[in-house]
Amino acid sequence: METTIIIRPADMRDIPRMGELLVQVCNVHAAGRPDIFIPEHRKYSDEELRFLVGQTETAPILIATDQDDYVLGYAFCQIHDHPATDNTHARRTLYLDDLCVDSQCRGQHIGTRLYNAVRELAVEKQCCAIQLNVWACNPAATRFYEKIGLRPLKTCLEEVIQE
Repeated sequence: METTIIIRPADMRDIPRMGELLVQVCNVHAAGRPDIFIPEHRKYSDEELRFLVGQTETAPILIATDQDDYVLGYAFCQIHDHPATDNTHARRTLYLDDLCVDSQCRGQHIGTRLYNAVRELAVEKQCCAIQLNVWACNPAATRFYEKIGLRPLKTCLEEVIQE
């Protein structure tokens, strides 16, 4: 039997599960860049998540659940208004801060469903583009985003001089 996937806005009841998934993301990054990331930690505390869940206009969070409302993944979004400068046009973009699908649920197209919902949100919010960052130590994420049509905008380079 195929799992029914529901995409909806996050609410307060999702915070514990989002916390678990944030740890999964941190662990992927810590495996690739232990000089930066601390395993078993997470990007946002419960207090920060409570704040973010309330920011539906500027920082909406989408949740993917199964038919029993169990959280399988999330997409943290930020709406950015960029003013015109001497050499750039004014524009509104959606920054995809974080997208995660539970490691036990990958391969079921939940990430694609979440991204498509993010895209619909970007259109609704009159954004001209969706932007995101992918860590070089996460080639699976890079492949996923390229497969659904994203292309590099710019490259960030570094030289590690102390570990």
